[in-house]
Amino acid sequence: MAVKNSASAHAKRSRRKDAGAFSLIPKLLKNPKTAMALALLFIDALLISFIIAYVPYTKIDWDAYMSQVSGFLGGERDYKNLKGDTGPLVYPAGFLYVYSAIQYVTGGQVFPAQILFGILYIINLGIVLLIYVKTDVLPWWALSLVSLSKRVHSIFVLRLFNDCFAMTLLHAAMASILYQRWHLGLIIFSAAVSIKMNVLLYAPPLLILMLQAMNISGIISALAGAALVQIVLGLPFLVSYPIEYISQAFNLGRVFIHFWSVNFKFIPEPIFVSKEFAVSLLIAHLVLLAFFAHYKWCKHEGGLLNFLCSRIRSYFSTSSSSLPKALKKEYITTTMFVGNFIGIVCARSLHYQFYSWYFYSLPYLLWRTPFPTLLRVFLFLGVELCWNVYPSNSCSSVLLLCLHLVILWGLWSSSPENPCVSDKSLSRKDK
Repeated sequence: MAVKNSASAHAKRSRRKDAGAFSLIPKLLKNPKTAMALALLFIDALLISFIIAYVPYTKIDWDAYMSQVSGFLGGERDYKNLKGDTGPLVYPAGFLYVYSAIQYVTGGQVFPAQILFGILYIINLGIVLLIYVKTDVLPWWALSLVSLSKRVHSIFVLRLFNDCFAMTLLHAAMASILYQRWHLGLIIFSAAVSIKMNVLLYAPPLLILMLQAMNISGIISALAGAALVQIVLGLPFLVSYPIEYISQAFNLGRVFIHFWSVNFKFIPEPIFVSKEFAVSLLIAHLVLLAFFAHYKWCKHEGGLLNFLCSRIRSYFSTSSSSLPKALKKEYITTTMFVGNFIGIVCARSLHYQFYSWYFYSLPYLLWRTPFPTLLRVFLFLGVELCWNVYPSNSCSSVLLLCLHLVILWGLWSSSPENPCVSDKSLSRKDK
Protein backbone atom coordinates (compact mmCIF):
# COMPACT_ATOMS: atom_id res chain seq x y z
CA MET A 1 0.00 0.00 0.00
CA ALA A 2 2.81 2.41 0.85
CA VAL A 3 4.50 1.67 -2.46
CA LYS A 4 1.23 2.26 -4.30
CA ASN A 5 0.65 5.59 -2.55
CA SER A 6 4.23 6.66 -3.30
CA ALA A 7 3.83 5.80 -6.97
CA SER A 8 0.52 7.67 -7.12
CA ALA A 9 2.07 10.77 -5.51
CA HIS A 10 5.00 10.64 -7.92
CA ALA A 11 2.62 10.40 -10.88
CA LYS A 12 0.68 13.43 -9.66
CA ARG A 13 3.88 15.46 -9.29
CA SER A 14 4.94 14.49 -12.79
CA ARG A 15 1.59 15.54 -14.21
CA ARG A 16 1.81 18.88 -12.40
CA LYS A 17 5.30 19.46 -13.79
CA ASP A 18 4.16 18.61 -17.32
CA ALA A 19 1.13 20.87 -16.95
CA GLY A 20 3.33 23.66 -15.65
CA ALA A 21 5.73 23.29 -18.56
CA PHE A 22 2.90 23.41 -21.11
CA SER A 23 1.21 26.35 -19.37
CA LEU A 24 4.46 28.33 -19.50
CA ILE A 25 4.28 28.68 -23.28
CA PRO A 26 0.86 30.40 -23.35
CA LYS A 27 2.03 32.70 -20.54
CA LEU A 28 5.08 33.71 -22.57
CA LEU A 29 3.04 34.25 -25.70
CA LYS A 30 0.49 36.37 -23.81
CA ASN A 31 3.23 39.01 -23.49
CA PRO A 32 3.54 40.45 -27.01
CA LYS A 33 7.09 41.63 -26.35
CA THR A 34 8.25 38.16 -25.38
CA ALA A 35 6.53 36.65 -28.40
CA MET A 36 8.06 39.33 -30.64
CA ALA A 37 11.53 38.73 -29.19
CA LEU A 38 11.30 34.98 -29.81
CA ALA A 39 10.07 35.57 -33.35
CA LEU A 40 12.92 37.98 -34.05
CA LEU A 41 15.50 35.48 -32.81
CA PHE A 42 14.08 32.79 -35.10
CA ILE A 43 13.79 35.04 -38.16
CA ASP A 44 17.21 36.58 -37.65
CA ALA A 45 18.78 33.13 -37.29
CA LEU A 46 17.38 32.26 -40.73
CA LEU A 47 18.61 35.57 -42.14
CA ILE A 48 22.10 35.08 -40.71
CA SER A 49 22.24 31.59 -42.24
CA PHE A 50 21.24 33.03 -45.62
CA ILE A 51 23.86 35.80 -45.43
CA ILE A 52 26.65 33.36 -44.57
CA ALA A 53 25.62 31.01 -47.36
CA TYR A 54 25.07 33.48 -50.18
CA VAL A 55 26.69 36.86 -49.46
CA PRO A 56 30.43 37.08 -50.21
CA TYR A 57 32.76 37.57 -47.24
CA THR A 58 34.64 40.88 -47.18
CA LYS A 59 38.33 40.66 -46.32
CA ILE A 60 39.34 43.46 -43.95
CA ASP A 61 40.99 42.56 -40.63
CA TRP A 62 40.70 38.77 -40.40
CA ASP A 63 44.15 38.01 -41.85
CA ALA A 64 45.72 40.63 -39.56
CA TYR A 65 43.98 39.08 -36.56
CA MET A 66 45.27 35.63 -37.46
CA SER A 67 48.83 36.93 -37.98
CA GLN A 68 48.81 38.62 -34.59
CA VAL A 69 47.41 35.52 -32.91
CA SER A 70 50.00 33.32 -34.62
CA GLY A 71 52.79 35.49 -33.25
CA PHE A 72 51.32 35.21 -29.75
CA LEU A 73 50.92 31.44 -29.99
CA GLY A 74 54.47 31.25 -31.32
CA GLY A 75 55.78 32.68 -28.04
CA GLU A 76 56.09 36.39 -28.83
CA ARG A 77 55.27 38.58 -25.83
CA ASP A 78 56.50 41.96 -27.03
CA TYR A 79 53.38 43.79 -28.21
CA LYS A 80 55.35 45.87 -30.68
CA ASN A 81 56.31 42.69 -32.54
CA LEU A 82 52.75 41.35 -32.80
CA LYS A 83 51.81 42.66 -36.23
CA GLY A 84 49.49 41.97 -39.12
CA ASP A 85 48.58 43.38 -42.53
CA THR A 86 46.96 46.41 -40.92
CA GLY A 87 49.83 47.17 -38.53
CA PRO A 88 50.79 46.37 -34.94
CA LEU A 89 48.37 44.94 -32.39
CA VAL A 90 46.48 47.70 -30.53
CA TYR A 91 43.98 45.67 -28.50
CA PRO A 92 44.34 44.37 -24.91
CA ALA A 93 45.22 40.77 -24.15
CA GLY A 94 41.63 39.47 -24.05
CA PHE A 95 41.52 39.91 -27.81
CA LEU A 96 44.40 37.47 -28.25
CA TYR A 97 42.77 34.78 -26.11
CA VAL A 98 39.43 35.05 -27.91
CA TYR A 99 40.91 34.91 -31.41
CA SER A 100 43.39 32.21 -30.41
CA ALA A 101 40.38 30.08 -29.45
CA ILE A 102 38.68 30.94 -32.73
CA GLN A 103 41.81 29.99 -34.68
CA TYR A 104 41.99 26.70 -32.81
CA VAL A 105 38.34 25.87 -33.53
CA THR A 106 38.27 27.05 -37.16
CA GLY A 107 41.85 26.43 -38.23
CA GLY A 108 41.97 30.05 -39.30
CA GLN A 109 39.37 29.43 -42.01
CA VAL A 110 36.78 32.10 -42.72
CA PHE A 111 33.64 30.02 -43.29
CA PRO A 112 33.59 28.18 -39.94
CA ALA A 113 34.49 31.48 -38.27
CA GLN A 114 31.44 33.05 -39.91
CA ILE A 115 29.27 30.33 -38.38
CA LEU A 116 30.74 31.11 -34.95
CA PHE A 117 30.06 34.81 -35.44
CA GLY A 118 26.53 34.00 -36.59
CA ILE A 119 25.95 32.18 -33.31
CA LEU A 120 27.52 35.14 -31.48
CA TYR A 121 25.13 37.50 -33.29
CA ILE A 122 22.10 35.54 -32.08
CA ILE A 123 23.45 35.37 -28.52
CA ASN A 124 24.03 39.13 -28.53
CA LEU A 125 20.59 39.77 -29.98
CA GLY A 126 19.04 37.58 -27.31
CA ILE A 127 20.78 39.53 -24.54
CA VAL A 128 19.74 42.86 -26.06
CA LEU A 129 16.12 41.73 -26.39
CA LEU A 130 16.21 40.59 -22.75
CA ILE A 131 17.29 44.11 -21.75
CA TYR A 132 14.50 45.63 -23.84
CA VAL A 133 11.82 43.30 -22.51
CA LYS A 134 12.87 43.78 -18.89
CA THR A 135 13.00 47.58 -19.14
CA ASP A 136 9.60 47.91 -20.81
CA VAL A 137 10.36 51.16 -22.66
CA LEU A 138 9.58 50.28 -26.28
CA PRO A 139 6.25 49.10 -27.71
CA TRP A 140 6.35 45.50 -28.86
CA TRP A 141 6.54 46.30 -32.57
CA ALA A 142 9.57 48.59 -32.12
CA LEU A 143 11.67 45.63 -30.96
CA SER A 144 11.99 44.77 -34.66
CA LEU A 145 14.27 47.78 -35.11
CA VAL A 146 17.18 45.96 -33.45
CA SER A 147 17.15 43.44 -36.33
CA LEU A 148 16.89 45.91 -39.21
CA SER A 149 20.51 46.99 -39.68
CA LYS A 150 22.25 45.86 -42.85
CA ARG A 151 25.53 47.27 -41.56
CA VAL A 152 25.44 45.43 -38.22
CA HIS A 153 24.68 42.09 -39.88
CA SER A 154 27.71 42.73 -42.07
CA ILE A 155 29.93 43.66 -39.12
CA PHE A 156 29.18 40.35 -37.43
CA VAL A 157 29.19 37.71 -40.16
CA LEU A 158 30.92 39.32 -43.15
CA ARG A 159 33.72 41.23 -41.38
CA LEU A 160 34.31 39.21 -38.17
CA PHE A 161 35.41 42.24 -36.15
CA ASN A 162 36.43 42.01 -32.49
CA ASP A 163 33.85 44.72 -31.75
CA CYS A 164 31.26 41.93 -31.88
CA PHE A 165 32.72 40.09 -28.90
CA ALA A 166 33.32 43.29 -26.95
CA MET A 167 29.74 44.50 -27.35
CA THR A 168 28.22 41.08 -26.62
CA LEU A 169 30.10 41.00 -23.32
CA LEU A 170 29.10 44.61 -22.61
CA HIS A 171 25.44 43.78 -23.10
CA ALA A 172 25.87 40.71 -20.87
CA ALA A 173 27.41 42.95 -18.20
CA MET A 174 24.42 45.29 -18.43
CA ALA A 175 22.00 42.39 -18.13
CA SER A 176 23.81 41.23 -14.98
CA ILE A 177 23.63 44.72 -13.49
CA LEU A 178 19.91 44.93 -14.26
CA TYR A 179 19.51 41.96 -11.94
CA GLN A 180 21.64 43.74 -9.31
CA ARG A 181 24.58 41.35 -9.84
CA TRP A 182 27.13 44.14 -9.70
CA HIS A 183 30.25 42.09 -9.04
CA LEU A 184 29.50 39.71 -11.90
CA GLY A 185 28.64 42.67 -14.12
CA LEU A 186 31.96 44.38 -13.37
CA ILE A 187 33.92 41.22 -14.15
CA ILE A 188 32.15 40.80 -17.49
CA PHE A 189 32.58 44.53 -18.18
CA SER A 190 36.33 44.22 -17.59
CA ALA A 191 36.47 41.20 -19.92
CA ALA A 192 34.79 43.33 -22.60
CA VAL A 193 37.39 46.08 -22.10
CA SER A 194 40.12 43.47 -22.53
CA ILE A 195 38.88 42.85 -26.07
CA LYS A 196 38.40 46.46 -27.14
CA MET A 197 38.71 49.68 -25.18
CA ASN A 198 35.66 51.42 -26.65
CA VAL A 199 33.72 49.76 -23.81
CA LEU A 200 35.32 52.35 -21.48
CA LEU A 201 32.81 54.87 -22.87
CA TYR A 202 30.36 53.17 -20.49
CA ALA A 203 32.68 53.65 -17.49
CA PRO A 204 31.59 57.16 -16.34
CA PRO A 205 27.85 56.36 -16.13
CA LEU A 206 28.68 52.96 -14.63
CA LEU A 207 30.65 54.65 -11.86
CA ILE A 208 27.71 56.94 -11.09
CA LEU A 209 25.42 53.91 -10.89
CA MET A 210 27.81 52.10 -8.57
CA LEU A 211 27.98 55.11 -6.26
CA GLN A 212 24.18 55.24 -6.18
CA ALA A 213 23.61 51.52 -5.67
CA MET A 214 26.51 50.16 -3.61
CA ASN A 215 28.24 50.78 -0.32
CA ILE A 216 31.96 51.50 -0.11
CA SER A 217 33.01 47.90 0.50
CA GLY A 218 30.92 46.75 -2.45
CA ILE A 219 32.46 49.36 -4.76
CA ILE A 220 36.02 48.54 -3.71
CA SER A 221 35.55 44.78 -4.09
CA ALA A 222 33.79 45.15 -7.46
CA LEU A 223 36.52 47.42 -8.84
CA ALA A 224 39.17 45.08 -7.45
CA GLY A 225 37.54 42.19 -9.28
CA ALA A 226 37.51 44.17 -12.52
CA ALA A 227 41.18 45.13 -12.07
CA LEU A 228 42.10 41.54 -11.31
CA VAL A 229 40.65 40.45 -14.65
CA GLN A 230 42.93 42.91 -16.46
CA ILE A 231 45.98 41.80 -14.48
CA VAL A 232 45.38 38.08 -14.99
CA LEU A 233 44.72 38.44 -18.73
CA GLY A 234 47.69 40.72 -19.27
CA LEU A 235 50.07 38.86 -16.97
CA PRO A 236 52.16 37.13 -19.69
CA PHE A 237 52.90 40.55 -21.17
CA LEU A 238 53.14 42.52 -17.92
CA VAL A 239 55.91 40.27 -16.58
CA SER A 240 57.93 40.37 -19.81
CA TYR A 241 57.33 43.65 -21.68
CA PRO A 242 55.04 45.76 -19.45
CA ILE A 243 55.74 49.16 -21.05
CA GLU A 244 55.22 47.84 -24.57
CA TYR A 245 51.98 46.14 -23.55
CA ILE A 246 50.46 49.11 -21.74
CA SER A 247 51.53 51.65 -24.38
CA GLN A 248 50.18 49.57 -27.27
CA ALA A 249 47.08 47.95 -25.78
CA PHE A 250 45.84 51.01 -23.88
CA ASN A 251 46.89 53.81 -26.20
CA LEU A 252 44.25 56.54 -25.91
CA GLY A 253 46.02 58.92 -28.29
CA ARG A 254 45.76 57.03 -31.56
CA VAL A 255 44.93 59.08 -34.67
CA PHE A 256 42.61 57.32 -37.09
CA ILE A 257 42.77 57.67 -40.87
CA HIS A 258 40.57 60.49 -42.15
CA PHE A 259 39.33 58.46 -45.14
CA TRP A 260 37.54 55.94 -42.92
CA SER A 261 35.77 58.50 -40.73
CA VAL A 262 32.00 58.24 -40.97
CA ASN A 263 31.11 61.10 -38.63
CA PHE A 264 33.63 63.91 -39.30
CA LYS A 265 34.46 63.40 -42.98
CA PHE A 266 33.45 67.01 -43.66
CA ILE A 267 36.30 68.29 -41.45
CA PRO A 268 39.46 69.03 -43.50
CA GLU A 269 42.12 66.42 -42.85
CA PRO A 270 44.74 68.80 -41.36
CA ILE A 271 42.19 69.87 -38.73
CA PHE A 272 40.89 66.32 -38.27
CA VAL A 273 44.31 64.96 -37.27
CA SER A 274 45.29 67.99 -35.19
CA LYS A 275 45.74 67.80 -31.43
CA GLU A 276 43.56 70.88 -30.98
CA PHE A 277 40.57 69.14 -32.56
CA ALA A 278 41.07 66.08 -30.35
CA VAL A 279 41.31 68.21 -27.21
CA SER A 280 38.18 70.17 -28.18
CA LEU A 281 36.18 66.95 -28.57
CA LEU A 282 37.52 65.64 -25.26
CA ILE A 283 36.44 68.83 -23.48
CA ALA A 284 32.99 68.61 -25.10
CA HIS A 285 32.75 64.98 -23.98
CA LEU A 286 33.62 65.79 -20.37
CA VAL A 287 31.31 68.82 -20.26
CA LEU A 288 28.35 66.83 -21.62
CA LEU A 289 28.98 64.03 -19.14
CA ALA A 290 29.14 66.54 -16.29
CA PHE A 291 25.91 68.25 -17.39
CA PHE A 292 23.98 64.99 -17.74
CA ALA A 293 25.34 63.73 -14.43
CA HIS A 294 24.40 66.96 -12.64
CA TYR A 295 21.01 67.67 -14.20
CA LYS A 296 19.80 64.16 -15.10
CA TRP A 297 21.47 61.24 -13.37
CA CYS A 298 21.93 62.94 -9.97
CA LYS A 299 18.99 65.35 -10.16
CA HIS A 300 17.10 63.67 -7.31
CA GLU A 301 20.20 63.83 -5.09
CA GLY A 302 20.55 67.60 -5.53
CA GLY A 303 23.06 67.55 -8.40
CA LEU A 304 26.43 65.94 -9.01
CA LEU A 305 28.51 67.76 -6.40
CA ASN A 306 25.92 67.39 -3.68
CA PHE A 307 25.54 63.71 -4.53
CA LEU A 308 29.29 63.07 -4.36
CA CYS A 309 29.62 64.93 -1.07
CA SER A 310 26.68 63.06 0.46
CA ARG A 311 28.06 59.72 -0.66
CA ILE A 312 31.48 60.50 0.82
CA ARG A 313 29.84 61.45 4.13
CA SER A 314 27.70 58.33 4.13
CA TYR A 315 30.72 56.07 3.64
CA PHE A 316 32.10 57.29 6.96
CA SER A 317 28.81 56.97 8.82
CA THR A 318 26.63 54.08 9.93
CA SER A 319 23.36 55.59 8.72
CA SER A 320 20.96 53.76 6.45
CA SER A 321 21.98 56.06 3.55
CA SER A 322 25.25 54.11 3.29
CA LEU A 323 23.39 50.85 2.60
CA PRO A 324 23.08 49.57 -0.99
CA LYS A 325 19.92 50.44 -2.90
CA ALA A 326 18.02 48.78 -5.73
CA LEU A 327 18.04 50.90 -8.88
CA LYS A 328 15.30 50.81 -11.47
CA LYS A 329 16.14 48.76 -14.56
CA GLU A 330 15.01 51.60 -16.82
CA TYR A 331 17.25 54.07 -15.01
CA ILE A 332 20.29 51.79 -15.22
CA THR A 333 19.80 51.17 -18.93
CA THR A 334 19.11 54.81 -19.76
CA THR A 335 22.17 56.05 -17.85
CA MET A 336 24.50 53.50 -19.45
CA PHE A 337 23.21 54.01 -22.98
CA VAL A 338 23.19 57.82 -22.74
CA GLY A 339 26.72 57.91 -21.31
CA ASN A 340 27.98 55.80 -24.19
CA PHE A 341 26.07 57.86 -26.75
CA ILE A 342 27.70 61.05 -25.49
CA GLY A 343 31.06 59.42 -26.21
CA ILE A 344 29.87 58.44 -29.70
CA VAL A 345 28.79 62.02 -30.48
CA CYS A 346 32.19 63.35 -29.38
CA ALA A 347 34.36 60.65 -30.97
CA ARG A 348 36.88 62.05 -33.43
CA SER A 349 36.48 59.14 -35.81
CA LEU A 350 33.82 56.48 -36.15
CA HIS A 351 34.78 53.66 -38.51
CA TYR A 352 32.10 51.45 -40.02
CA GLN A 353 32.48 48.67 -37.44
CA PHE A 354 32.04 51.23 -34.65
CA TYR A 355 28.34 51.37 -35.48
CA SER A 356 27.99 48.24 -33.36
CA TRP A 357 29.07 50.33 -30.36
CA TYR A 358 25.69 52.02 -30.13
CA PHE A 359 23.29 50.64 -32.74
CA TYR A 360 21.54 48.35 -30.25
CA SER A 361 20.92 51.29 -27.92
CA LEU A 362 19.40 53.54 -30.59
CA PRO A 363 15.76 52.37 -30.34
CA TYR A 364 15.92 52.61 -26.55
CA LEU A 365 17.42 56.11 -26.67
CA LEU A 366 14.86 57.30 -29.20
CA TRP A 367 11.98 56.11 -27.03
CA ARG A 368 13.54 57.97 -24.11
CA THR A 369 13.10 61.25 -25.98
CA PRO A 370 9.83 63.26 -26.00
CA PHE A 371 9.68 63.01 -29.80
CA PRO A 372 6.61 61.63 -31.60
CA THR A 373 6.88 58.05 -32.83
CA LEU A 374 7.13 59.01 -36.51
CA LEU A 375 10.14 61.25 -35.80
CA ARG A 376 11.80 58.50 -33.76
CA VAL A 377 11.51 56.07 -36.67
CA PHE A 378 12.73 58.73 -39.09
CA LEU A 379 15.81 59.42 -36.95
CA PHE A 380 16.55 55.69 -36.67
CA LEU A 381 16.32 55.16 -40.42
CA GLY A 382 18.36 58.32 -41.05
CA VAL A 383 21.23 57.07 -38.88
CA GLU A 384 21.10 53.66 -40.55
CA LEU A 385 21.20 55.33 -43.99
CA CYS A 386 24.31 57.34 -43.09
CA TRP A 387 26.13 54.22 -41.96
CA ASN A 388 25.38 52.48 -45.25
CA VAL A 389 26.90 55.21 -47.43
CA TYR A 390 30.26 53.91 -48.68
CA PRO A 391 32.61 55.60 -48.83
CA SER A 392 31.31 58.24 -46.47
CA ASN A 393 31.27 61.80 -47.75
CA SER A 394 30.77 65.29 -46.41
CA CYS A 395 27.00 65.17 -46.83
CA SER A 396 26.53 61.82 -45.10
CA SER A 397 28.82 62.77 -42.19
CA VAL A 398 27.12 66.16 -41.69
CA LEU A 399 23.73 64.45 -41.73
CA LEU A 400 24.93 61.84 -39.22
CA LEU A 401 26.27 64.51 -36.87
CA CYS A 402 23.00 66.45 -37.09
CA LEU A 403 20.95 63.33 -36.36
CA HIS A 404 23.18 62.55 -33.37
CA LEU A 405 22.74 66.07 -32.03
CA VAL A 406 18.96 65.92 -32.44
CA ILE A 407 18.84 62.65 -30.49
CA LEU A 408 21.11 64.11 -27.81
CA TRP A 409 18.85 67.16 -27.52
CA GLY A 410 15.84 64.89 -27.16
CA LEU A 411 17.56 63.00 -24.35
CA TRP A 412 18.44 66.29 -22.65
CA SER A 413 14.82 67.47 -22.98
CA SER A 414 13.41 64.36 -21.29
CA SER A 415 12.47 64.44 -17.62
CA PRO A 416 15.02 63.13 -15.08
CA GLU A 417 14.23 59.71 -13.67
CA ASN A 418 14.01 58.71 -10.03
CA PRO A 419 16.78 56.10 -9.85
CA CYS A 420 15.70 54.00 -6.88
CA VAL A 421 13.06 51.31 -6.70
CA SER A 422 13.06 51.73 -2.94
CA ASP A 423 15.40 52.40 -0.06
CA LYS A 424 15.27 48.81 1.11
CA SER A 425 18.64 47.23 1.64
CA LEU A 426 19.75 44.53 -0.75
CA SER A 427 20.94 41.16 0.36
CA ARG A 428 24.66 40.66 0.80
CA LYS A 429 25.03 38.85 -2.52
CA ASP A 430 23.74 41.91 -4.38
CA LYS A 431 25.99 44.48 -2.73
